[in-house]
Amino acid sequence: MTQDHTTGPDATPETPAPWRPSRTVAVVLAGGTGTRLGLGIPKQLLKIAGKPIIEHTLAVFEAAPEIDEIIVLMASGHVADAQQIVDKAGFRKVTKVIEGGDTRNATTRIALDAVGEADCNILFHDAVRPLVSGRIVRECVNALWTYAAVDVAIPSADTIVQVDEDDCITDIPVRSSLRRGQTPQAFRSGTIREAYRRAEGDPHFAATDDCGVVLRYLPGTPIKVIDGSDENIKVTHPVDVHLADKLFQLAAAQAPRVTDERSYTEELTGRTIVVFGGSYGIGHDLAELARRYGAQVFPFSRSSTGTHVERAEDVEAALKTAFEATGRIDHVVVTAGILEKGALAEMDQETMDRVLQVNFVGPVIVARQSLPYLQQTKGQLLLYTSSSYTRGRARYALYSSTKAALVNLTQALSDEWAEFGVRVNCVNPERTATPMRTKAFGEEPEHTLLAAETVAQASLDVLVSELTGQVIDVRRAPGEAPVPSVPGQVVRDASPASAG
Repeated sequence: MTQDHTTGPDATPETPAPWRPSRTVAVVLAGGTGTRLGLGIPKQLLKIAGKPIIEHTLAVFEAAPEIDEIIVLMASGHVADAQQIVDKAGFRKVTKVIEGGDTRNATTRIALDAVGEADCNILFHDAVRPLVSGRIVRECVNALWTYAAVDVAIPSADTIVQVDEDDCITDIPVRSSLRRGQTPQAFRSGTIREAYRRAEGDPHFAATDDCGVVLRYLPGTPIKVIDGSDENIKVTHPVDVHLADKLFQLAAAQAPRVTDERSYTEELTGRTIVVFGGSYGIGHDLAELARRYGAQVFPFSRSSTGTHVERAEDVEAALKTAFEATGRIDHVVVTAGILEKGALAEMDQETMDRVLQVNFVGPVIVARQSLPYLQQTKGQLLLYTSSSYTRGRARYALYSSTKAALVNLTQALSDEWAEFGVRVNCVNPERTATPMRTKAFGEEPEHTLLAAETVAQASLDVLVSELTGQVIDVRRAPGEAPVPSVPGQVVRDASPASAG
């Protein structure tokens, strides 16, 4: 309940008025200087997964439909750096990038002044928690309809001990009642303002946690705790940088679904899509779907057009053909890949060369040659990985390692090409019913495999989205039956599927 109209520390209105916020504002606190990381720049400007940490964080709130406005409180001397990141990323919800205070108290007061006097929801979030989820943001905002203050926390897996000045244990609290606090912390604006107003009269006041201010100075206000997540780490120490980078690599985005077929048609009509590996499996289904929605699609493959992705001259000729026919190339898709099982020590040189050339060198060549065309249309390059990219597996070491390389290539190119307005993404399908998988693993129960058409549909969602630098997982819905492969069709440049 809000304390906006209280007359005493513990007083509450008998019949509080319904809460009617004018808007919801996310305040991103980016005042840290990176001292504990030993850096010359604030830690929120450090790059992980190809982007500054603060950019990852802002992207979550930008994408959250519950958030109307974003205000950034930046470390002294680095406001221009943060503004440049905002401008380059095109964050439309960011209305102010201003300098924070010398202390957390001062920074919160600056933020409250920047928000203005109108009743609104305010979420305070550490800029260096870039892995906060949309789910957490949504639950924080929803909880404010019932509670005036909301915190985010996770259970403690470790036993917490209390020590004295000699580092001797004085107490061991019961772990089941303990939580590890995270952010965001969310408030009705009147509540957090009143808490700080009362704190001004305390000469010993020093805030490190805004919920703590409410707890201390508005003790009659319940503070709701919602579940955080283990991934929502705060980048504070050097090891956190490596952990966050790995978590980003393993995290999978979801492409926003287009609402109906008419919307697909509006998005794709007149666009030119080049598909390398477009004769069978995912590539073939993607080409057919895109044509159905009005795109001009040019599929190329080793078997149908004699196009080898590992040959620069073949790729150049394919792109030239599509461009001369339509005058543009909006999307380039690389589903070409081969899977050869076997122990690395027993694999002959020709096989090793073929796997490396088709699965990695080929996408690199396609990427290099596609850039000039995609720059003209602000288009997208779409690659494909496999669940085996997260951990190399016996008997297809080269396949899994090339798929890991494609994830790194995706993240690197999305950063390199951001200045050109070109997006790069990578689809990670579950085990999929394709000719390549059948050749490698034989016949498998259909109910255990993902339909190639499902992956193709998800790929279209990625192509028409604004995502970039993302690994998009595609998983089989319960009870889904795959589109069966045509018996006897075995090709080496079929669409890749997870070999896991």
